[in-house]
Amino acid sequence: AVVSTQSGHYGREHKLNLRMPPKKAVVPAKGGKDKPAKAKAGGKAKKKKWSKGKTRDKLNNAPLFDKTTYAKLYDEVPKYKLITPSIVSERLKVRGSLARFGLIELYEKGMIKLVDKHGSQVIYTRNADQVDPE
Repeated sequence: AVVSTQSGHYGREHKLNLRMPPKKAVVPAKGGKDKPAKAKAGGKAKKKKWSKGKTRDKLNNAPLFDKTTYAKLYDEVPKYKLITPSIVSERLKVRGSLARFGLIELYEKGMIKLVDKHGSQVIYTRNADQVDPE
């Protein structure tokens, strides 16, 4: 179909040809021997399998102290050389916020000694006079 359009330049008319040329007839290959072996094998390569990614196991840390963990907090934690909320959380299997409050309680009772407090990272250590001689 030929479409005529009006342009804004001095009344010239442009004609657009919207027909596509006829398709060329495809000649079938004779026996498929004219292509080299490498050209035939191009599409047969397997796609790369993407890995699913490494997943960490979910930590089922307790949201509240039960009697056994509370007893461990008072018995074992004051004997650690380095005491941080993350260490207590990992060893006693309690949440980080719970470990933080437990350490504040031990510190207020004088069972552990504050080494450094910087931002959200708090570092405690054992009291030298409270630890049994080993």
